[in-house]
Amino acid sequence: MCGIIAIVRRSAPRDLDVNELLKATPTWQTNQRLKTPAGIRALLGSSGAVSDFEGLLTEEINEEIDNEEINDDLLWALTKDRLRAIKSVGELTRGSLRWGAMETMLSVHQALSGLDRLEVRGRDSAGLLVAVRDHALDLNDDDISSELTRRGGGLTSNASNDSAGGDDICAGCGLEFGSGSVRVAGDQLSFVYKTASEIGELGDNTAALRSAIAADDLLARALENDDVSAIVLGHTRWASVGMISESNAHPIDGALSEGATVPYVVAAINGDVDNYAQLLEAEQATPPRGVTTDSKVLPVLMGRRMAEGKPASEAFRRAVSACEGSIAAATLTSQAPDRLFLALQGSGQGLYVGLAEDAFIVASEPYGLVEETDTYLRMEGDRAGAGEIVELDVAKAGELGGISRCTHDGTVLEVLEEELTKTDITTRDIDRGSHAHYFLKEISEAPRAFSSTLRGRVLYSQDDFRRPEKYLELSNDILPDEIRIKLRQGDIKQVDVIGQGTAAVAGEALAEALASSLTSSLGSSLGSETSIPAAAYVASEYSAFHLRDDMSDTLVVAISQSGTTTDTNRTVSLARGRGASVVAVVNRRNSDLTERVDGVLYTSDGRDIEMSVASTKAFYAQVAAGWLLALAITDEIGVNPRMADRAVLLEGLRAMPEALEAVLTNRDAISEAAQRLVLKRRHWAVVGSGPNQVAAREVRIKLSELCYKSISTDVTEDKKHIDLSAEPLVIVCAA
Repeated sequence: MCGIIAIVRRSAPRDLDVNELLKATPTWQTNQRLKTPAGIRALLGSSGAVSDFEGLLTEEINEEIDNEEINDDLLWALTKDRLRAIKSVGELTRGSLRWGAMETMLSVHQALSGLDRLEVRGRDSAGLLVAVRDHALDLNDDDISSELTRRGGGLTSNASNDSAGGDDICAGCGLEFGSGSVRVAGDQLSFVYKTASEIGELGDNTAALRSAIAADDLLARALENDDVSAIVLGHTRWASVGMISESNAHPIDGALSEGATVPYVVAAINGDVDNYAQLLEAEQATPPRGVTTDSKVLPVLMGRRMAEGKPASEAFRRAVSACEGSIAAATLTSQAPDRLFLALQGSGQGLYVGLAEDAFIVASEPYGLVEETDTYLRMEGDRAGAGEIVELDVAKAGELGGISRCTHDGTVLEVLEEELTKTDITTRDIDRGSHAHYFLKEISEAPRAFSSTLRGRVLYSQDDFRRPEKYLELSNDILPDEIRIKLRQGDIKQVDVIGQGTAAVAGEALAEALASSLTSSLGSSLGSETSIPAAAYVASEYSAFHLRDDMSDTLVVAISQSGTTTDTNRTVSLARGRGASVVAVVNRRNSDLTERVDGVLYTSDGRDIEMSVASTKAFYAQVAAGWLLALAITDEIGVNPRMADRAVLLEGLRAMPEALEAVLTNRDAISEAAQRLVLKRRHWAVVGSGPNQVAAREVRIKLSELCYKSISTDVTEDKKHIDLSAEPLVIVCAA
């Protein structure tokens, strides 16, 4: 659960007329111009222009309020995105209008802004690296040399041109790659900023990084050159292998404890390298003390291959191909300072290459790049059974021609225009507004998410409830005709629901819903042969123990919020390969899962993104979607529903958002109870009976994710299996 961000920008100095930017009515062209260094420089370079622009926007907003159109997308983009970027770049450049500083600090701002949105994928630590070329520093100046030495980048014997690799060798690479450190490798300077905190508020990490960058005098001096350029690489981490520490925060370099001279490589990685220990042992490589993350192995391997004489692109391909597991990686090296190397392997991670004006915006989720562009290339993690490797060229940044791609075995893959995706997600969709954190925002949005999942699919009139042909409507995109026919003809003998984590718990609710719907519909006069069994499984367990050679008689329902869950996606591919029909319940349009299934039921409208790792509104929406599917499957089987029961059920679904709202209005009382009861007990347990066991298991997951506690769960009547000697606070789930 980590996030990668990178900005690759080519220098494109040009002047814009500030008066054009301040004309009476801002347009989308104005917004586009202000995404560029030229537009920002024009406003910052004209006295009072930023204030004038802010005033112009205020006037436009007031007029829109009168017209009840305050949520206009253009005004949102200008006020929330462009104006914020202008002010941020002005602070980071310290008022400098040099092209190099302007372009570099716009990249830094964009990376930090992307990290802010990706931080929900990981927040215990974060890092940002600014790799500067054609810098303005005189490395022979005594003051600069002394500062570089203090920060671990001094010119040492390790940087001698007599060493293997010459200018590609990193000065100071044997030293800790911590916050504030600098690396000199050939003509490239790398400035490193990191922060680590096990528990903190969203935004704390990026605020710390921004503050450190703004205060760095050496970086400011390095940018005092119009020809300077930079690639920015950032990462936000949720530790899975290796403790939470600044040393383990990404980006990670390839330095080893033995201090051997190595070509300079730095990488940011999502996912787990399953065989990292074996690879390090085979390379006889010992990471520096305190570096325990598995991600260290990739820059080590790439550096070793370059030391053997392999060019950077080949060294990267070989390094990635040696790693097992589902990973996404972004890598820089001084041997190819005008390139960014990307790799995606497996189905559990994501990498998206956004095409903006004169820039590539790389992010591990689309919402990391939508502030700058709505057009991107989605990398494929399962291409040719392995994945894809992409190389981005600074000289052609923002152009399709600047993207080179191959498979892990080196087969070249042409990048075609029709592969580009346009997203309709904007920063408005992922804004947390006045809420302190996304978890609070999204649990507050649960009633709306539940309601919007039902919208257009359930007819709420009581009269319609009693007319079987009218009460429910799911399109063929959700339940395709071929699946409907198989259900009607009895060719589908069982329904298996899969997911991981919260989605697996929502799967239990769907299975319960199908069993309940069939029981209510069948009545006592019908035989059991009319029914079909439904069961819920954790996706990884399903793929390990429940797949059959012939699954043509099985409907698999795969549930996922993001559509990128490794085990779920892999299991779907395996089941479809055995003939199973598959329908997905997912809340991310254009996600990997949607490409692997026969039908998709989007929760909400497929744009209601859950930004918090601890899923809330997505879970409730998945439960709503589960009932819709359960009812539709029941109908397609050909069972005549008892409409009185069906009316009660549908009325209950209709009333659920109001019930959720009622719970949220009790927030103060819930907070008081938590303060009074929870802190008195070190251990907690959650219990529930019947369908309420689903709620109990979901509450346990939430508490574990949010509080880093191991929490037991059981049925209410079986309390003896809870470790009562721990005197836990017992939370009872009851409807």
